Amino acid sequence: MIDYDPHKWRTTFFAIKGSMIKVIAFRSLLVTLGAFLLVYIDLYVVKFEVPNASIVHGMVGTSLGLLLVFRTNQSYDRWWEGRKLWGGMVNTCRNLARAASVHLAHDPARLRRVLKLTQAFPAASKAVLRQEAWAPEGLEPDDVEAITRRNHAPTAICQRITFHLAAEFKAGHLTDILFTSIDQNNQLLVDIIGGCERIHKTPLPFAYVVHLRRALVLYCATLPLALLPSFGLYTVPIVYGITYVMLGIEEIGVEIEDPFEGDDNDLPLERITDGIQAGVGSYLPPA
Repeated sequence: MIDYDPHKWRTTFFAIKGSMIKVIAFRSLLVTLGAFLLVYIDLYVVKFEVPNASIVHGMVGTSLGLLLVFRTNQSYDRWWEGRKLWGGMVNTCRNLARAASVHLAHDPARLRRVLKLTQAFPAASKAVLRQEAWAPEGLEPDDVEAITRRNHAPTAICQRITFHLAAEFKAGHLTDILFTSIDQNNQLLVDIIGGCERIHKTPLPFAYVVHLRRALVLYCATLPLALLPSFGLYTVPIVYGITYVMLGIEEIGVEIEDPFEGDDNDLPLERITDGIQAGVGSYLPPA
């Protein structure tokens, strides 16, 4: 994720990183080259006469604009939902650490294991969402063994936290109400990673994306026919500007559709993970 000051127009207007300008500019250039060819043919070879082309293009452009807005809105909803889920992870890990630090204070070794597992949860979740390798750090060998036996590290971590809480409950150090209350945070963590995986593994419907892109390419490719009678040579730069805007809107939707991939405009999972680990670490008992 790119940090920026929204009040400073200069730094945002001339920004290259995160603007996807390289992709958009290249695609717009291809369309513009086609427009240049059409203009050349119209001026020096044969006149293109398409009755009411501008009217038809205006009608299609309105519908296409609505499709692009819907596509971008859906992508932003997914991005924002992902941010809310990771915000919920922050609060849930804090609550788990807070409650455990009080009710497991009688057993510093057990408390340390629970807090270390809590610290490991966001890192394991990030690795799952980005399909990266994850190596447990700072955990006890039996916890590591139990987690690596499973095919889903975040859920396995929650299982181990419940295991330690259940051991304290069986030993009579936690009441059933306290056990249920603290373990409720585990259930919330499982729900959170499940929500993230739902976003990550479910792209927008294929038919919608295909239809939108075909309509967008057809619109941009035939745009010179609608502009030539009125703008002549100026059709070329106008085509470039319009296609840059239209293709840019679609590319923004692609960029933020999955907010966990690690692109320039995706969520700062590393920063959030570090924040959770630092917050939970403040409750760790002295070694």
